[in-house]
Amino acid sequence: MNIVDIIIKKRDRHKLTREEINFFVSGVTDGTISDYQTSALLMAVFLNGLDRDETFALTDAMTHSGKTFDFSSINGTKVDKHSTGGVADTTTLILAPLVASCGVPVIKMSGRGLGFSGGTIDKLESIPNFRTNIDESEALQFAKESGIVLMGQSDGLVPADKKLYALRDVTGTVESIPLIVSSIMSKKIAAGADAIVLDVKCGSGAFMKNEKDALELSKQMTEIGKYAKRKVTAVISSMDQPLGMNIGNSLEVIEAIEVLKGNVKGDLYELTLTLGACMLKNAGKVLSIDEGKKMLEEKIKDGSGLNKFRELLIQQSGSDSVVDDYSLLPHASTSKTVYAKEDGFICGMDTDLIGKASVATCAGRIKKEDKIDYGAGIIMNVRIGDKVKMGDKIAEVFSASDEKCEQAEKLILSAVHISKNSPDIPKLIKHIIE
Repeated sequence: MNIVDIIIKKRDRHKLTREEINFFVSGVTDGTISDYQTSALLMAVFLNGLDRDETFALTDAMTHSGKTFDFSSINGTKVDKHSTGGVADTTTLILAPLVASCGVPVIKMSGRGLGFSGGTIDKLESIPNFRTNIDESEALQFAKESGIVLMGQSDGLVPADKKLYALRDVTGTVESIPLIVSSIMSKKIAAGADAIVLDVKCGSGAFMKNEKDALELSKQMTEIGKYAKRKVTAVISSMDQPLGMNIGNSLEVIEAIEVLKGNVKGDLYELTLTLGACMLKNAGKVLSIDEGKKMLEEKIKDGSGLNKFRELLIQQSGSDSVVDDYSLLPHASTSKTVYAKEDGFICGMDTDLIGKASVATCAGRIKKEDKIDYGAGIIMNVRIGDKVKMGDKIAEVFSASDEKCEQAEKLILSAVHISKNSPDIPKLIKHIIE
């Protein structure tokens, strides 16, 4: 078998066999296929696509390109959740302890943030001494003892994806639905979960800007789940404004704790309940999403979710004192208030620009090796539909210098649109695909 023949075959819009796809993934993993040949095939796939059989085969080959985790010794249905990324998306920190407090094991691998999309691991590492480098044996132990593990992605898990994603990022081939599907689902399947809930964002702050593409991505990922004998639910949610009000690592930890304390409602709360309810339903704990939401609401009211979060912190070497004393978390040394420049209604937001404003504070990274400021970020004070007057506070920026705060302020002012007319409010949950 020859990689050049495979490139030419896909270039000419022919279907690849499972054997050819296995040959390609194996060669990418062991380095026998060069980066320029890999890039050529990625571009051919980007331009000509993959059908369902090819996508299934690629996902399967990537899943088995490295080790896979086996959590079958843990009682119950193990559930996982994945988000396609957005701004102020803090759902994992809330729903993982809530779902675990219902007796459903949550073993979740998460990544770091890149660009304006925040990473769960960065948020967790803003908690002093919290440890995310958990290996499989520790994950098994923790899951058996507490029913919850939040960990960084294992180096040995789906090594093919690491190489392919790095090349996609620099060759303009990221926005390919079959490549996105295989990247996401191979990692989720290899991580050992029995049931997976996918939060597929669409809107100005999402990878998928329009609902049509988000639907297609969701349908393909649920099909892959069925093929891999996993229960998969996809929730398509809006990212036309930041999900929560806090953007930035320690700021988002604070907001997550406030939700668990029952002090914060709004979109972050509502989406968390929906995703968590889908996880409970997939695990057979409840019969409907509404029933799941009620169960999670009770876990907030009786403090079970917050107690499970404390248990998680202690288990992974962090201190649960941060739950009661936010001053123990990192804080930025400089702040700046952003004021409305006119009267009217908040009629829209360029959420990606707000995300870029948080990167300007150093709350996020542009390159993987960039260092982040755990205390930096933004607290938004407005939502779409709010009425404001000139001089009203619309956001507060936190960073290490006045210059960084001013850069973020300019981006926020460009991102938040004010008009004289009251706008339609974006629908938070657009579709649920089971």
